[in-house]
Amino acid sequence: MMSQRKASHIVRIPRSTARYTKRPADDSMLIAALTELTQKHPAIGFWQCHHRLRMKGVLINHKRLYRVYTGMHLNIRRRAKKRLPARVKQALFRPATPDQVYSIDFMHDTLWDGRTYRLLNVIDDYNREVLAIEVDTSLPALRVIRVLERIKSVRPLPKMIRVDNGPEFVSHKLDQWCRDNGITLAYIQPGKPTQNAYVERFNGSMRRELLSAYVFRTLDEVREKAEEWMDDYNNHRPHKALGYRSPAQTQP
Repeated sequence: MMSQRKASHIVRIPRSTARYTKRPADDSMLIAALTELTQKHPAIGFWQCHHRLRMKGVLINHKRLYRVYTGMHLNIRRRAKKRLPARVKQALFRPATPDQVYSIDFMHDTLWDGRTYRLLNVIDDYNREVLAIEVDTSLPALRVIRVLERIKSVRPLPKMIRVDNGPEFVSHKLDQWCRDNGITLAYIQPGKPTQNAYVERFNGSMRRELLSAYVFRTLDEVREKAEEWMDDYNNHRPHKALGYRSPAQTQP
């Protein structure tokens, strides 16, 4: 056993050096600041954090900040969770006249060879009249706008369109088109399809009477049958909710 004095003398270093203990820096302030920044702005990187903190008056050496940044594993690419805006529950009401409220929704099915296709359904909530059934393998937001433009060419547009939270409906392009045309997009709450009950009821009838009743080999076959079915639905099919009349018979 050797004393510290003798050991320091043998290796020729001051005893103060042997006794020195490095105290870790207090990084709690930086950790809190980085946590707040990355929670509010999930997509920003290190240099954005550095400059934002400097703008707030936090003058810190970038090497120290980077040490804390990597220690918090913020340098690993994070996949930000997309959040929908809060959706307010809106009562489902029946309009007093046509072209007040439309409901829009998507359906999907497969052809005989397994290819998937989609259907875009547009109905008038006043009398459940089917305004459009668009069929294709892909129906992005621009295609939704094109369908609405086609409807616009033959009748007035509604004041409100009720939709779910699908990617086509939360598109900035559709939102801007509706703003330009004075239309309010009414979003249902996620997971609450009954808030769009009119079109959901229509989808059920279409699934049962058309999509599940026939085997389709091509998209043209689907379009042809959908056109025939829509004509029958609007002009000849009695609806219990309409007093066993067709939508065409309830026009004011």
